[in-house]
Amino acid sequence: MTTTPMNITLSTAAADARWGEKAILTSNDSGLTIHLNGGDPLAIIQRAARKIDGQGIRHVSLRGEWDLEKSWAFWQGYRGPKGERTVDWAELNDADGREFTHRLKIIDWVRDTINLPAEDLSPEQLTRRAVDLLKDIGGDKVSYRITKGDDLREQGYMGLHTVGRGSTRSPALLALDYNPTGDDNAPVFACLVGKGITFDTGGYSLKPSSSMDSMKSDMGGAATLTGSLALAIARGLKKRVKLWLCCADNMVSGNAFRLGDIIRYRNGKTVEVMNTDAEGRLVLADGLIDASEQNPELLIDAATLTGAAKTALGNDYHALFSFDDALAQSLLESAAGENEPFWRLPLAEFHRNHLPSNFADLNNIAAPSHTAGASSAAAFLSHFVKSYQKGWLHIDCSATYRKGAVDQWSAGATGLGVRSVANLLLK
Repeated sequence: MTTTPMNITLSTAAADARWGEKAILTSNDSGLTIHLNGGDPLAIIQRAARKIDGQGIRHVSLRGEWDLEKSWAFWQGYRGPKGERTVDWAELNDADGREFTHRLKIIDWVRDTINLPAEDLSPEQLTRRAVDLLKDIGGDKVSYRITKGDDLREQGYMGLHTVGRGSTRSPALLALDYNPTGDDNAPVFACLVGKGITFDTGGYSLKPSSSMDSMKSDMGGAATLTGSLALAIARGLKKRVKLWLCCADNMVSGNAFRLGDIIRYRNGKTVEVMNTDAEGRLVLADGLIDASEQNPELLIDAATLTGAAKTALGNDYHALFSFDDALAQSLLESAAGENEPFWRLPLAEFHRNHLPSNFADLNNIAAPSHTAGASSAAAFLSHFVKSYQKGWLHIDCSATYRKGAVDQWSAGATGLGVRSVANLLLK
């Protein structure tokens, strides 16, 4: 059925006093006006778009002076996880139009994928969705391998196999190579490693329901890095990049891993499991070992890894950890350029000593006397990065998913972080 769109215009003038002192949205005979006086205009547009969606308006037409970033801010607020929305976009120049189209395709893919129920997204399905997107964007420059089930154990991916073996759905590892050079011997510029836990019960360290109900989103790191690589390719990436997605369910069963189990990794490290809900770092370790062997200039991992990072930053910032000050600053600059929120949290050499075990090289959680949970989790990962002091970034994806709507975002996935990492890959 054809509907008549609601016209949306922008104004730098304050709203008429009748609408209230802080009104950002008013109506008249020709449609709705968003008032940009005072504050960040992009944030105002996103909040206004959320209000428009909240009023049940499902077809809008953007009229007047809408540039790329203002159009994108509107979509970020207007988009929701339920129902269809139609936008008649204002005309953009060719370059901005291409960028906007890429964002709509790729970042919406990220948000849609994270929002999928776990029933509809098994570990293998996540790897195949990622392949489909990247093949669509990168064409024959993309090659890949998916390893799953007992093949992981036979090939020594013991962290991923151990975490995933308790589910009836096999764990899966995607190793993908984007090589635009056509040279099989070309150096690898960057490696990306994403946590793809498609549902996390906590295992035998069982989560309460209030903490488990959003755990379909525990693959947010994998989706974010897939989107980042896709967007960088769409923007013209000419360097070779490899991607690993470490995908599994963390379930409770007679075959699930237990507290006190010891995992032996291919780099010689042994890890004692003292909390089965600290499983993300166990699967990422396998991907980081492979990535380190490529000797890349840049190694980035992303994961919805700790509640500690979310306690520190809420859902408003992604947490960034690195021993490389210059690289951390480069990502923060990329994030600022893309209007995405990142915040650096501490990571020091002493954090690497916070994981003592009586029976293995490492414990998968910090000792009770060490309460910096997000930093100790990052430090755990550093033990699987060959050159962890230079060229490595860890992103704890606190801003990936919201359990409820707020004034700028609907409930569900945000897609934040995709643009910042894509920007960094193109520097």
